This record gives sequence, C-alpha cells and structure tokens, in this order.
Amino acid sequence: MKFPQCDQTPLGIYPVVDRAYKLKPLYEVGITTAQLRTKDALSGKVLEDEVIDAIKISEAFNARFFLNDFWELGIKHKAYGIHLGQEDIQEANVKAIHDAGIRLGISSHTPKEIEFALGFEPSYLAIGPIYEPISKKLVYDTVGTEGLKRWAEKVDYPIVAIGGITIENIHEVVETGVASGIAMISDVLVEGEVSKERTLALMEAFKNRNL
Repeated sequence: MKFPQCDQTPLGIYPVVDRAYKLKPLYEVGITTAQLRTKDALSGKVLEDEVIDAIKISEAFNARFFLNDFWELGIKHKAYGIHLGQEDIQEANVKAIHDAGIRLGISSHTPKEIEFALGFEPSYLAIGPIYEPISKKLVYDTVGTEGLKRWAEKVDYPIVAIGGITIENIHEVVETGVASGIAMISDVLVEGEVSKERTLALMEAFKNRNL
C-alpha cells in the first residue's frame, strides 16, 4: 500500500490553519502546501462546507492541500491529501484513502511511531515536536534538531518537521538539511490572522537551505 508522492518540489513552509479563508493569503505569497485542522471546533454541514471551501481555494492556486483527520470528507470531496495522527490512523479506513488515490501524511513522535507509520508507505512523514509546541500542551518529549537528523536517516520519504518552530529558530531546522517541509501553526499568524510579511520571511529562510 504505497501512497502517491507529492511531486518533486519540496513541501516548503507548510502552514496549518483552522479556517479555509486563511489559505488564500498564504497561497497569494507563494505557499504551495497547507493543511486545514479544525479539530472539534466545527461539525456537520458547517464542517463539510469549510472543507469544500478549503479544497476549492487550494485548487484555484494549484496548491497541495491536506485535510487533517476527517478522511471521509477528504475522500468525498477529493482532497489532494489527508493527514492523520497516530491515534487517528488506527481508526481510519486507510485502504479507502489509498484506493481513492489521495496522498497521506502521518504524524510521528518516537522511533516506534516512525516504524509504525512507515508500514503504510506514506506520502510524507511528520516528525516532532522539534521544540516545545506553542499551540498545544507538550505531550511527547521534544526531538530537537539532532534527533531530527538521527531519525531521518531511517526514513526514505519526505519529512515534515513540526512543533515549536518559529522565525527565531527555523534556521536551526533548515540547517539539518533533512526537512522537505516545515509545518507552521502559530508563526504565520499575528493576532490569529495570516501575516503575509511573516510568511514571506519564513519562506525566505526555508529557501536558503540550498545555499
């Protein structure tokens, strides 16, 4: 069960937002990959409409859009990709996602979780938290950049670094040279709304990894 690749372009700065409307300003400055993660804030038709909007906006910009958790809606509305955590993947119909030709990203926080995730041959593997998360309580030990490099040696899939990464420390993550993408939750925002200026600064920092 090998999932489709995300093409050869690095995933880059990979914002994770809670509402579809926040995707447009991100794509306007050149973001190519993003995720909608609403968690339990929305449900029913309101949630489905949000997913539909997010997919439409992403398709208009030819962006790689991943839907967090709600795999049934992702299949129904033909999302580019679905992202699942370790608990979610045990409950999801992974075969149905694969059969729909949808890409799959999986979260991992320990070597054991990495081994489990790689059994699905995902489109990418998220590793974290690299630093202490800003957006939620620390549940797992931080990985750090040395841990990221060490764990990446065992992974043949694109890696997304996540957790506590900001404009102040992104250079340390970039310098590892192992991340195809760097997930951003809080640092593309100012007072809860997308900051194009901060997003561009983060994109510039990521671009410099090849210099």
